[in-house]
Amino acid sequence: MTLVRTESEGSIGTITLDHDKKRNALSKALIDEIIAGFSEFERQRVRVVILRANKGVQVWSAGHDVHELPRSGRDPLAYPDPLEQVIRALRAYPGAVIGMVEGSVWGGACELALCCDLLVATPESTFAITPARLGLPYNASGLLRVMNAVGIMIAKELFFTAEPIGAERAHTAGIVNHVVPAFRIELFAQQLAERIAENSPLAIASIKETLRLLGNAAPLHPETFERIQGLRRSVYDSADYREGITAFLEKRKPVFKGD
Repeated sequence: MTLVRTESEGSIGTITLDHDKKRNALSKALIDEIIAGFSEFERQRVRVVILRANKGVQVWSAGHDVHELPRSGRDPLAYPDPLEQVIRALRAYPGAVIGMVEGSVWGGACELALCCDLLVATPESTFAITPARLGLPYNASGLLRVMNAVGIMIAKELFFTAEPIGAERAHTAGIVNHVVPAFRIELFAQQLAERIAENSPLAIASIKETLRLLGNAAPLHPETFERIQGLRRSVYDSADYREGITAFLEKRKPVFKGD
């Protein structure tokens, strides 16, 4: 079963999330297809990639496929995690990646969208980061990426409340580059991609990679890293983490006790 569609024309490629039945949940299978799409476009020397869902969807992506998260005792967002892999592939892609967002974006998919080089959204789009609803300890690299994208105060609000913010506020906060009506968004994203594709691909690749390196420029002291890992371990080993995952799968509101 194909979960992602890819197509390219000239210097512009499109990756379309195509698993509406599961609200484009970021399963390993779907993520593997996204990564394969980036690899093929890099082979073709595609200069700009548009990452999108099907036209008119209510949910761009529901985020992590919770069924694939470990129940307890193991880091749910370790370095080999599929979400980490696709984010690394997106950020390492030598051309520009435009996220074209219709509908709501949840959880890990919100981080994936924020890692796009530019974001275009409709007025109805919303963005929510929801690990606190699952009792899930977000990883340090993900927190840093979100903090770099939105600033520490908005990052705290997104993570602490797990509530969505609308496209207009996201635009005001500098998260979204353009808010465009749904009937125009495809044409707008295509024209934006065409303008980028006219510029030097080597210059863009260099600038993108330099910005990525600068965003990670402050090294962590080993003691700080160990402290972060210890904090996260205390969460994914907890009863609250097991309760969060179980409640999601049972379609009920979790009861967190802080244990």
